[in-house]
Amino acid sequence: MDPDARFAYTRAMRDDEIESALRDVGHGVLSLADGNESYAIPLYHHYEDGQLFFRLGETPDDSKADYIETTETATYVVFEAEETAGPAEERGWSVIARGPIRRVPPSHPAYDIESINEQFAPIRIFDEAHDEVALTLYELEPDAITGRQN
Repeated sequence: MDPDARFAYTRAMRDDEIESALRDVGHGVLSLADGNESYAIPLYHHYEDGQLFFRLGETPDDSKADYIETTETATYVVFEAEETAGPAEERGWSVIARGPIRRVPPSHPAYDIESINEQFAPIRIFDEAHDEVALTLYELEPDAITGRQN
């Protein structure tokens, strides 16, 4: 290793710090896979009682649902970094949750539209008409959640 490389020591986050981070920062990146092809989605989440919920807007030509179906273990990353006096002083943390992801049935109480509007930011759409976007809810039940901070 280059002796001039800068390092920052980190520590494992406690369970309460991880839960607080997942509750307080409602966005991250969900990584999915289909064989050796990967797909990552920046999105908002809702964390409650150890479960991560994701609300997606899907269209007929969308590939998100295809990747979710082929993913055995999804990875979700939430992080925050702040630069203080310069790159050497940067502080931050990251939380990684890994586990199976599944579609939540529309009959589930989490599908209540008032709750969804309260728990998630508005659905971001691009060129689609809003009536072409299907609201879907997914749940990641973490097998493992780890966090590091400095």
